Amino acid sequence: MEQATPQATPKDLGFDPDRLDRVVRAIDADIEAQRYDGAAICVARRGRIALSAHRGFAERASGRRLDTGAVFASMSIGKQFANTIVLNRIERGDLRLMMPVCELIPEFGGRGKERMTLFHLLTHTSGIAARVPLLPPEDLISIERLVAWACTSMPESLPGEQVTYSIAVAHAVLAEMVRRAEGAKRSFGEILDQDLFQPLGMTETSLGPRSDLTARLSPVVARFTEPGLFTAEEIAGLGLLLTLPGAEIPAGGYLTTLADIARFAEMLRRGGELDGTRILSPATIEFATRNHTGDKPNTLLDYTVQTRGWDPFPASIGLGFFVRGEGVIPGPFGNLASPRTFGGWGAGSTAFWIDPARDLTFSFLSTGLMEDSRHMERIARLSDIVLAALVD
Repeated sequence: MEQATPQATPKDLGFDPDRLDRVVRAIDADIEAQRYDGAAICVARRGRIALSAHRGFAERASGRRLDTGAVFASMSIGKQFANTIVLNRIERGDLRLMMPVCELIPEFGGRGKERMTLFHLLTHTSGIAARVPLLPPEDLISIERLVAWACTSMPESLPGEQVTYSIAVAHAVLAEMVRRAEGAKRSFGEILDQDLFQPLGMTETSLGPRSDLTARLSPVVARFTEPGLFTAEEIAGLGLLLTLPGAEIPAGGYLTTLADIARFAEMLRRGGELDGTRILSPATIEFATRNHTGDKPNTLLDYTVQTRGWDPFPASIGLGFFVRGEGVIPGPFGNLASPRTFGGWGAGSTAFWIDPARDLTFSFLSTGLMEDSRHMERIARLSDIVLAALVD
C-alpha cells in the first residue's frame, strides 16, 4: 500500500483534518475510560493513508504501550482471508458455489448434511454448528480433527433455511475443501502463506503461531463482565488456543498487524489486485459483496434483541463478507457508509471495511476485548466519525 507523502495530506484526500482528528480523540477517551486497552487504526483513500495511529496499551497490566510493530489476534476477520482463498479457487475452477461439501469430503455426507453446499458455508446458511463445540484443545486447533467431528454431527437447521453464523466449524470445512481440491498436498496455513499473504506482501500475518510474531503479540484479554456472544472465560481460552504449537483455526486463529490488514483491504478496494499481484477478479468481488441472505436475521445475534433492546436486523452477508445495505441497523460500518460497503469484524476487537463509492478503506485492531454488541457500536461510531470527516 502506498504510504502517505507530503503531497497526500488528509486535506488533499478530501478530509477535514480537524474532523478526522476526532477519531483519535474518541479512541483516547475510550482507553482512558478503560472501555478497552489500546487500538490501531488506518484510514486510507485512493490508496493513500489519511490516518494511521497506534494508541494506548498492548498490555495495560504491565504498562506496555501499543507501538507500530504490535501483533494482534485477528479474531473473525481472519474468516475473510479464508474466504478469499475459496473465491480464488472458484475462479480457478477447482471449486463451485453449488458444489456439495460431500463431493470433496465424502464422509461429510450423512445425518442430514447431504445438501449442504459451498454457497451455504460462505453465507452462513448451512445449518452447521454455530457455537464452538465442546472438544479438547487439540481437536479445536486441528482442521482434520474438527472436520472429522463435523462429519459425525447433525445440522442445526436445514441448509438455506436460516442464517446462523458459524463461529469455527464452517471455516474448518471450507479449508478442508480447499485442501482436498488440490489433492491435500499442502496444509491450509501453507496455502494461505504461499497463495495470499506472501504475494500481497502481508509478511507479518500467519495462520497460527509464528515465533517472530508471538514475541510481539498483544495478549487476548476481556474488558467486559456481562456475557454476550462470548463470556470473558471463553475469550481467555481462545487466547490460549492461538499460541498452541501447530494451531490452525481458519475461522480466526491468525496473527497479524495493522499494516497487513490495510494491505488486504486495499487489495479488495482495487478490485482484487495490489502491486501487480491479482488475487481475485473485479467480477468476483462485485458478486461476493452483494447481500445473498436478504432480510433474514443472524440468529446467533438474537441475544441483542433481548439484552440490548435492539430491533431484529438483517444479517446482510455476501459470499463471506458482511455488507452494509440500507437502513439504520447495528453493524461495523456505521450509518454513513454507502450501501455497497463491505468487510468483516471479529470478536470484540477487530474490523475492516471498504466503501467502494468513496474509494475508502478502514482497518481497526484493538486490545482489551469488548462485549460483541458494544464492539459493533464502537466500530460504527468510529466509522461514522471518519465518514463525517470526508468533505470532498
